[in-house]
Amino acid sequence: MKKFLVLLTALGFATGLTVTAQASPEDDLKVFQGYFKKKFPNVPFDDFANGVYALDKQARGDWEAIMAFPPYEIELEMGKKIWETPFKNGKTFAGCFRNGGAKIAQHYPYYDEATKEVRTIEMDINACLKKNGEEEYKNLAVGDMARVAGYFKSLSAGERVKLDLSSPGAREWYERGKQFYWARRGQLNFACASCHVESASKFIRGDSLSAGLGHGVGFPVYRAKGGAMQTLHNRYRGCNSQVRAKPFGFQSAEYRALELYETYMSTGLPLVAPSYRR
Repeated sequence: MKKFLVLLTALGFATGLTVTAQASPEDDLKVFQGYFKKKFPNVPFDDFANGVYALDKQARGDWEAIMAFPPYEIELEMGKKIWETPFKNGKTFAGCFRNGGAKIAQHYPYYDEATKEVRTIEMDINACLKKNGEEEYKNLAVGDMARVAGYFKSLSAGERVKLDLSSPGAREWYERGKQFYWARRGQLNFACASCHVESASKFIRGDSLSAGLGHGVGFPVYRAKGGAMQTLHNRYRGCNSQVRAKPFGFQSAEYRALELYETYMSTGLPLVAPSYRR
């Protein structure tokens, strides 16, 4: 861990991307995506959905070999079985979602005018369980929640990210997520952008850092480290811990706002979840 922290600190904090506090989400998107297109001119836009494997050629070769028989397939099948198994009242998960859950994940997370909250897939999965008299999932990191979320997103595989930020409330949450992404925190005084903007593709020990463009479109992911499918907020908590910042809770307002911001920055990219990461 000590070596990891030293290497992380050596990467530095500065970024070559100018962030304007009062810029509109549309302007932010243009600048953010333009930065990565210029930084990695030989990477096709859609390939950013594959995370670090879009940037690291050696890792990509290993990844392509592994993806011939994706290690997440067993958990994906488990998620499908749970999704299709009737609740005690005879209904299924599909009954809780428009279009039976197909081709809608590209619009998550979304701002709900009724509750004035940003809602995520995990929140709506638990809401569906509660609505049908079933016990909600308590483990929001791995297990059945990750499996069901993974299957749900697989129903929208290839659909392109498109969020609705037209309402004032949605834009307020977006600004919260933007502030979180660029704010430094923890003993290392790092922001999300410290690693995933200026330092994208640089190495920490044997692993290279992914680009901020594309974050989230592959989650839930199956991680070789741990051997299980895991949710996006579990990765957020891990990142916060690595920079010695106190993690927020699963589905906290902080992480939901961050998810909204990161997902909007990936507008136009195809969903590739579930996916695999080392």
